[in-house]
Amino acid sequence: MSFISDVYAYLFYFATLVLVAGLANKIVQYVRTPAPLKIPTTPAPTTNRGVVLRIAREVVFFESLFRGNKWTWIFGWIFHFGLFMVTLRHLRYFLNPVPVPLQMIQPFGIYGGMAMIVGLAGLWVRRFAVDRVRYVTALSDHLILGLLILIGCSGLLMRFVMHTDIIRVKEFFQGLYHFQINPLPADPLLLLHLLLIAALMIIFPYSKLLHAQGLFFSPTRNQVDNPREQRHLAPWARRFEQK
Repeated sequence: MSFISDVYAYLFYFATLVLVAGLANKIVQYVRTPAPLKIPTTPAPTTNRGVVLRIAREVVFFESLFRGNKWTWIFGWIFHFGLFMVTLRHLRYFLNPVPVPLQMIQPFGIYGGMAMIVGLAGLWVRRFAVDRVRYVTALSDHLILGLLILIGCSGLLMRFVMHTDIIRVKEFFQGLYHFQINPLPADPLLLLHLLLIAALMIIFPYSKLLHAQGLFFSPTRNQVDNPREQRHLAPWARRFEQK
């Protein structure tokens, strides 16, 4: 059992703990945040079914972003779709046996990695090229974009330039399920790739990347537009109403 395997095993245990605990804490915070007013962005659905469809369109098609800025929508959608394909491709390292649908999309996951980098590059150029966006861009925004691009580039380099033993990589991660540390290939590019992924997991719950789950708790998106038909009363205010 090598020193590097030990370090990366404990690193991913720590990163997973931070990711899960951070997301859980943020969800609790979202749930407890009062929404005292009816503030759905109009035109808004007037039924619960309409709200579900609206959120589904936001998640899949980025509907409001499409209406707001077409160029940002193009690069944002390309990046997120590419990331989705890459995530599905990487599930093979955590599942045994690998389901047939995941086996079939493996080649498309490679193109997803390329799309991910193209989308990120477009979003990063926007940070420099658009004056109003450049004005509100912080150093953390550049660091996050750079981190994501490095993750994508290092992954593609392992696929096309410097190959690694993916069987041993899979054995390493599946061993972590049983608190068993199997040898991890000591390839520098692989170690860099995994280090960057662990860093992303650690900062995710505390960065702007958290908008992914915040969408589901946004009152401008998840409220039904029925203020005349039904009085909106925040949960924290109901006890005063009862008195």
